[in-house]
Amino acid sequence: MIADKLEGLIARHLPATFPALSICVIHRGDIIMEEVRGWIDPDTRRIAVTTDSLFDLASVSKLITHSAFLALVEAGKVALDGPLVDVVPEFGRLNPRPIAGGQDPHTRKLLPVERRFRGQTVDPSAVTFQHLLTHTSGLPPWRSVYLLAAGAPPPPPTAGEAYAAERWRRGLAAMAEFPFAGSVGDTVRYTDIGIMLLGEAIARLQGCRLDQALGDLVLRPLALSTFTHRPVAAGVPRERIVPTEYDDHWRHRRAWGEVHDENACGVGGIAGHAGLFATVADVARFGQAWLTGDSRLGIGPALRQLATRQHASGQFRLGLGWMLKAEEDSSAGDRYSADAYGHTGFTGTSLWVDPQRQLVSSVLTNRVYHGRDPAGIHAFRRALHDLIVEAVDGK
Repeated sequence: MIADKLEGLIARHLPATFPALSICVIHRGDIIMEEVRGWIDPDTRRIAVTTDSLFDLASVSKLITHSAFLALVEAGKVALDGPLVDVVPEFGRLNPRPIAGGQDPHTRKLLPVERRFRGQTVDPSAVTFQHLLTHTSGLPPWRSVYLLAAGAPPPPPTAGEAYAAERWRRGLAAMAEFPFAGSVGDTVRYTDIGIMLLGEAIARLQGCRLDQALGDLVLRPLALSTFTHRPVAAGVPRERIVPTEYDDHWRHRRAWGEVHDENACGVGGIAGHAGLFATVADVARFGQAWLTGDSRLGIGPALRQLATRQHASGQFRLGLGWMLKAEEDSSAGDRYSADAYGHTGFTGTSLWVDPQRQLVSSVLTNRVYHGRDPAGIHAFRRALHDLIVEAVDGK
């Protein structure tokens, strides 16, 4: 019965909502569902999606960045309430910083400043790492860093994409001077800019490039071997990589083997907020490590518990980096427990952990292949997660 419902649900969304789908569900330590559907090349249908296919994780990448930072906190190398300027001092050089309205990520138009903040300024040295993790820094949700960092788009990945330190330097200089969108600690404004800065702090604290730091702190200890930035440059055949959107604004090509997110692409493919690719099973294994408190995470029980309880609310309910299940209309559906935590990615990816049921669900799609309308993927996520709980609970 559940199998029939699952097939019906997938049939309603494949290929209209997404042409590629991969699902992995772990319950009480055992994989109880591993499903793949669709095509890498939906027009010609010569390359089927497999369990080895890599998906662009988009903001699910943030979970690896958050975990790396928390491992550094656990190791005593940095404090949650420490100011960002202690590690990235240039962030505080332009002080005070004005408040403006940010920028719409879809239209790229500048947004008006909220009336209550008109004429106000912000002291950037007040921003702590906890503000970054909870998206309460007051930083703008989005700015076109990629244009300031790169100008012209990088070559296609098949031409030999290289991480460009100069691109990142220019992008970081811009982020260190952007106006704020609100006051520090005011409310949740989900911001990629904040997590890009957190990634820079991790790299400096670890004394190496960010991708190497994430590997050292999270990915290699957990043996998550498929997680990678810039997969083509890392030697992954493009036939194993699920493509995303046709970029008709900047790159003028379909993102296939390169990160969909413009800002991550513009700084060289390696950033704290996006850029990682992985298989669905490895994403689920990462969630399982959090569920079980795997010692290889390097994050002790007290800090793990702190990370998965609510610290801020507004646009989302947030722990330390983790999204917490919304009371209404959650992407985790209606049946996941109230203490479930997870994250979604703009490309159509998600990871949810339900501690009460000992349940982990990783769902990867490329819903941006056809465009950016979120309605289809949101309905699919909710219905799928409700089906998963129905299967686990047996009712």
